[in-house]
Amino acid sequence: MSNDWWKGAVTYQVYPRSFQDSDGDGVGDLKGITARLPYLADLGVDAVWLSPFFRSPMKDMGYDVSDYTDVDPVFGTLADFDALVARAHDLGLRVVIDQVLSHSSDQHPFFAESRANRSGPRADWYIWADPRHDGTPPNNWLSVFGGPAWTWDGRRRQYYLHNFLTEQPDFNYHNPAVQDWALSVLRFWLERGVDGFRFDTVNYFFHDPLLRDNPADYRDKTEPESSPYGMQYHLFDKNRPENLAWLGRIRALLDEYGAASVGEVGESHHAIQMMGDYSAPGRLHQCYSFEMLGRDYSPAVFRDRIEGFFKGAPDGWPMWAFSNHDVPRQASRWAGFGVDTDTLAKQAAALLLSFEGSVCLWQGEELGQTDTELAFEELTDPQGIAFWPAPVGRDNTRTPMVWDSGPQGGFTTGTPWLPVKPQQAARNVAGQAGKAGSVLEFYRAMLAFRRATPALRQGRTQFLDTPAPVLAFQRGEGSGAVLCLFNLSPETVALAFEAPLVPAGPQQNATLADGVLTLGPNAVIFLPLP
Repeated sequence: MSNDWWKGAVTYQVYPRSFQDSDGDGVGDLKGITARLPYLADLGVDAVWLSPFFRSPMKDMGYDVSDYTDVDPVFGTLADFDALVARAHDLGLRVVIDQVLSHSSDQHPFFAESRANRSGPRADWYIWADPRHDGTPPNNWLSVFGGPAWTWDGRRRQYYLHNFLTEQPDFNYHNPAVQDWALSVLRFWLERGVDGFRFDTVNYFFHDPLLRDNPADYRDKTEPESSPYGMQYHLFDKNRPENLAWLGRIRALLDEYGAASVGEVGESHHAIQMMGDYSAPGRLHQCYSFEMLGRDYSPAVFRDRIEGFFKGAPDGWPMWAFSNHDVPRQASRWAGFGVDTDTLAKQAAALLLSFEGSVCLWQGEELGQTDTELAFEELTDPQGIAFWPAPVGRDNTRTPMVWDSGPQGGFTTGTPWLPVKPQQAARNVAGQAGKAGSVLEFYRAMLAFRRATPALRQGRTQFLDTPAPVLAFQRGEGSGAVLCLFNLSPETVALAFEAPLVPAGPQQNATLADGVLTLGPNAVIFLPLP
């Protein structure tokens, strides 16, 4: 297997709690995922990314880890994980797993040692600071999940840093022993056969040791922030230059095993520059982009992000996504730009899967799945609860995968941890499989087209100057290049087009005749060059 398999690959994100329950407890598990791997192989993706399944108190649904080298019993056992990897490899699928190494659970034994006193062997494995003279936290840093990023601990009589929940204390990566331990965790999973890692919050590893205050965000904004966190310019609590040397140590280990990496760069300032820095040679292989997870569905935004990346980060590599477990689903987010949900969902598939870079699909998007409307009492997500009723889109997008029209959509024989509601149940795998014109079959066709067309996997991108709402670009050069054209609106558009080209691959609402290219609502057309 080639070590650069990841370049241009398509990865499918699985949220273990919501993919398939094998034992009727209402929570998805590793055995359930293993049983459904043939579906992913048939879909045509290259790799599966598993969100966290490690031992955890589940304060943040597994992103608060209490044991990094074991499986939480709700998901199964290490033997179940080994069986999953073996089955995936038999099917030709790579396995990428999350690593949440910037912080742990407060139930981790290392934190118990660290908070016990100021002189123990792990006293400085986490970030501790004395209060100001008036007892307030040492600086103005804020938590992503609301409130200060500092919590007082009566044992040490100091504050500890947590960029997320109070129950998620941050490791101190200025301590080389912490780095060595983190590398040992990666080696544990590499020895079990994983093909790579997705690094959560990869720009949060280091903090400013001087604990300087963050300045206010300097940007003019047309809408007020839904959380105070967005009101700061995060110069000192994350994005620190020391991170780059640490990423180099990670890469050296991965190269020993021929494994790949992708980093989640959660940052609204200088995002492209950071993605380029983090995925430069000798660091991470690629960076997961947040740049297309917003509500803008215009030709300008897609062109700007792609041109901006390859111009601003020529030595880096992006992984593009339209949705994930933290944001509203694309079919709901962009509904106003589509003539109907299915047509929009198919166009989004064609659009994303024709972009230069690697691609990540969020489970259920291949069904045209929409966000689930939940009542406050149905929420489990601490961020959703804290900022209610803001549409934070975490529980709403994390509801169970729907496999058939049976009870609970075939996800579980018990009561699901989040509800399967009628609107979501109507979009199930069994109801779309083999059905001409379904979103699922369009995804399968588009994935096959990308895999069979070298220009879509490897070709460079050249955008054409077409008027909005048309987005047009060429992938590759010369014979074998492909023109990709999209009408990103529910209205029909006609363009003069003299080239006598024959469409190939999936298409939708587009015709080319008598020198006129007619692009109907949410049209898609691919035109290979001779």
